Amino acid sequence: MREYPIKPGNYKNIEGEKLAELIREIFGNVTKDGEMLKASYGAIKELRVQPRGKKVLCVETVMERNVSDAVAEDTRKKYNLFLEKATGYTAKERIKKMQKEVGNE
Repeated sequence: MREYPIKPGNYKNIEGEKLAELIREIFGNVTKDGEMLKASYGAIKELRVQPRGKKVLCVETVMERNVSDAVAEDTRKKYNLFLEKATGYTAKERIKKMQKEVGNE
């Protein structure tokens, strides 16, 4: 499971039922399994999402390997859009944060 930091002040956009609404808006479906939200879309067989407090979003994906390039590209765009709206960080900002964390280890 990958942990993504949530930008300060962005938790208000995913608290309560807002995270499920965001997942449904982007991926078209969402189910709840306890505290875990699940969805699927394109090359993502299963997406599992759960906030940990107000600062971290835990995300796990199971990917379908045999998909067309168009499906893979569409899935990547939707996944990045989801992460941007859920965490408040763009893909570029998330990469920089991860590189900084790896450099500090």
